[in-house]
Amino acid sequence: MAKHFKDKTPELQEKIAILPDTPGVYMYFNDEGTVIYVGKAKNLKRRVSSYFNRTHDCLRTNMLVRNIADMKYIVVPTEQDALNLESSMIKEYQPKYNVLLKDDKTYPWIVVTNELFPRVFLTRQHVRDGSRYYGPYTSVAVAKTVLDLIGKLYPVRSCRIPITPDYLAKKKGRLCLQYHIKKCRGCCTGDIDRHTYGAYIDRIRQILRGETQELMNYLRDEMEALAMEMRFEEAQELKEKFKLLENYRSKSVIVSQTINDIDVFGVDDDGSNDVYINYMHVRRGAVVRSVTLRYKRSLDEDRAQLLSYAMEEIKSSFGVAFTEVVVAEAPEVEMTGVTFTIPQRGDKAKLLEVSCRNARQNRIDDLKHMERHDPEQRVTKLMERMKADFRLSELPRHIECFDNSNIQGTNPVASCVVFRDGKPSKRDYRHFNIKTVEGPDDFASMKEVLTRRYTRLVEEGQELPQLIVVDGGKGQLSAAVEALDDMGLRGTIAVVGIAKRLEEIYFPGDSVPLYIDKNSETLRVVQHLRDEAHRFGITHHRNRRSKGALVGELDGIKGIGPKTAELLLQHFKSVKRIKEASREDIAALIGPAKTKVLCAALQGGN
Repeated sequence: MAKHFKDKTPELQEKIAILPDTPGVYMYFNDEGTVIYVGKAKNLKRRVSSYFNRTHDCLRTNMLVRNIADMKYIVVPTEQDALNLESSMIKEYQPKYNVLLKDDKTYPWIVVTNELFPRVFLTRQHVRDGSRYYGPYTSVAVAKTVLDLIGKLYPVRSCRIPITPDYLAKKKGRLCLQYHIKKCRGCCTGDIDRHTYGAYIDRIRQILRGETQELMNYLRDEMEALAMEMRFEEAQELKEKFKLLENYRSKSVIVSQTINDIDVFGVDDDGSNDVYINYMHVRRGAVVRSVTLRYKRSLDEDRAQLLSYAMEEIKSSFGVAFTEVVVAEAPEVEMTGVTFTIPQRGDKAKLLEVSCRNARQNRIDDLKHMERHDPEQRVTKLMERMKADFRLSELPRHIECFDNSNIQGTNPVASCVVFRDGKPSKRDYRHFNIKTVEGPDDFASMKEVLTRRYTRLVEEGQELPQLIVVDGGKGQLSAAVEALDDMGLRGTIAVVGIAKRLEEIYFPGDSVPLYIDKNSETLRVVQHLRDEAHRFGITHHRNRRSKGALVGELDGIKGIGPKTAELLLQHFKSVKRIKEASREDIAALIGPAKTKVLCAALQGGN
């Protein structure tokens, strides 16, 4: 094996050498006997050996291997069992190098208690006492809305009196305010029998399971039957309940009436350490549960591996039994009895997009929260992401982007836009008129502009950027590198080129471009940089061409020189306004003699 293996103690080497070729879970310990990593494997010998037989691309993986002093393992029957055991051991030991679930919080549930006359209320405690729990709800407000609907539909008791057959036989119950305001039917006094009360609970459970359509059908049938019997007041009560359910259902996320009992996992991964995974459960075509988990990568885990963690977390926390799961890619672990669907079109593909959108929205919400409460952390996180993407040695807090603009070589100009901490610094923007290049030569123009820009910054002792971005592919990048070489700044400032397709980033000396993830914040900043450089350059170029065309119209007038023409345009803004101006206004600017010549030339004067 490689150097990593030879550096380890003979005892550890022997443990690794005799590992079985079976599924299992392994634990790595440091010199102090602390668990630093827990992992699962379909084949223990092959998986554990892979840590020691090569140098890894991920720095943290190399650090992990360097700190391994001992190892233990547990053999299990299947890979799914290994995933279950790994998940519980990570929660138990919280190892330093394992992926972390960042939002391991307690969600609210609605519970229907296991009592003679069940109660229905909100709780965060999941107690195994025979009660039925529905949820979890990602928002307390949503859970309270459901409870409010239930309270309006059915008068279930809210008191904590332990109502038993013996309690009812002793007739010690007293009617309370809830009874008089018709929020309860008198369970403690026996005013309502168990059969009638149980029917209420059955209907409530239908609502909590998301089976609102069945309940609405039942209410409609009962309402019509009562109307046929001329019992209009009772029919009106059912009609009001029907409208409440109809309003509640209209606010649900209806996906498709053809989809029933399906689970969906959408992933938002922008290439950073944080990965958001949204879980949704659909029943009767409506989303009845949605939870988003946030994982923090530790050893460059891929999406398939993180998806396995998320499924195990949902399964263990919420007691979910998966049958069909809609995903963008299959998880790392095969699960017995679970069908994974990767849709390309149709309702399931739309459902997956909804889930991914929810995951993405959670990332946006977290970023907004960070910007509001800790803006410096937000900036630092972005800078670290860009540093990694652009292979920089320091954070790119100061970036400059250059773009050339010309039409068939006329009025060639260039723009320089400056970003600080990922945002435009417009006061530092500069534009350049190309002076030494004849004709449309973008490469030579790029070299001239960079030479002028950074020669001046160095002479004036101003700070240099950490990164230069040039709008163009390998040709413009080569010109920029040549300019930096001539100034002795190669290696001092990093430089990259953006090809026509924004996803392509070229590095000096590397013919293979980098493709940045389309969801990455780095790409967002690069797009903003390029758009700003293009906008700023085009605006300056358009102004030069307009100015040139206008001055050209005045150049044909004998006695009106370039300086006079420029003075007139600066004051009146256009030839049209000059024609509309009075002789007195023009004479006040250029004198009576030139005014007479000008007015005579411009269609006989004013």
